[in-house]
Amino acid sequence: MDSNKYDIVIVGAGPSGLTASVYAVRANMKTLLLDKLSPGGQIINTNEIANYLGVGTINGAQLAIQMFEQSQAAGAEFDYKTVTAIEDHGDTKVVVCEEDGARIECHAVIVATGTRPRRLGVPGEDNFAGSGISWCAICDGAQYEGKDVVVIGGGNSAVEESIYLAGIVNKLTVVTMFDLTADPSACDKLRAMPNVTVYPYQDILEFLGEDKLEGVRFKSTKEDATERTVKCDGVFEYIGLQPTAGFCESLGILDRGFIKTDAQMRTSMPGVFACGDIIVKQLRQVATACGDGAVAAHNAAAYVESLRK
Repeated sequence: MDSNKYDIVIVGAGPSGLTASVYAVRANMKTLLLDKLSPGGQIINTNEIANYLGVGTINGAQLAIQMFEQSQAAGAEFDYKTVTAIEDHGDTKVVVCEEDGARIECHAVIVATGTRPRRLGVPGEDNFAGSGISWCAICDGAQYEGKDVVVIGGGNSAVEESIYLAGIVNKLTVVTMFDLTADPSACDKLRAMPNVTVYPYQDILEFLGEDKLEGVRFKSTKEDATERTVKCDGVFEYIGLQPTAGFCESLGILDRGFIKTDAQMRTSMPGVFACGDIIVKQLRQVATACGDGAVAAHNAAAYVESLRK
């Protein structure tokens, strides 16, 4: 087979894509795994994963490394590529990449690109993004040891990362549009920490500072509309996730940015499958992503085999 032709190309190397790569190789498929970033997806930004069976409590980045090593040991190829389009040519699909205008031919594509952090879009955010404002506590939290930090958001990620940060920073302020909506036991643990203050029902107005981030201004959504300014050295945003499958728009398989599949992870486009956080689904967890990846690879391999008959 031509070096630039594959049975299955998997776009996205998070838990779902990595799982799919192992299953695809074990089905004797020539398999290529593509990602523009380091393998692991969102889990590399997670301090602790405690609900993925068989490994106990594990750091997300460590789990990502173990998954990638298993994928490589199985024989899946990996390359850093930014996919810009998928072309449908009947039994052949072409994965178009930004780098060097690469065009990779295959018989089946599995889209496993997941999601990316949502932004607030308020004044000052762009100025301090990556330099004062972060979306990854495990990546950047250590630099704020003994300092004052604000976390924006009240869901599972916000609360879990706030608990982690509260253990290393001087003062932690949590500002959320609603109330804390994470697991009740985690919320209770966070509220009980002595250096944590929670402001529910707030709108973020702006990030303050000139050369460096100095604070956050926000306003109550209640009738009193009280405004507050909290001084801080850093901000971590956890306000939700956005789908990352815009390159699939021409295929007609998107539903409000996510990909609609059936139980076999098949899209409405023959030969194009999807799995993990990018699909329309109820629960987005490592365990469900891995299950999706296994199902997608199994059915993608069956599809490729059907073309050979």
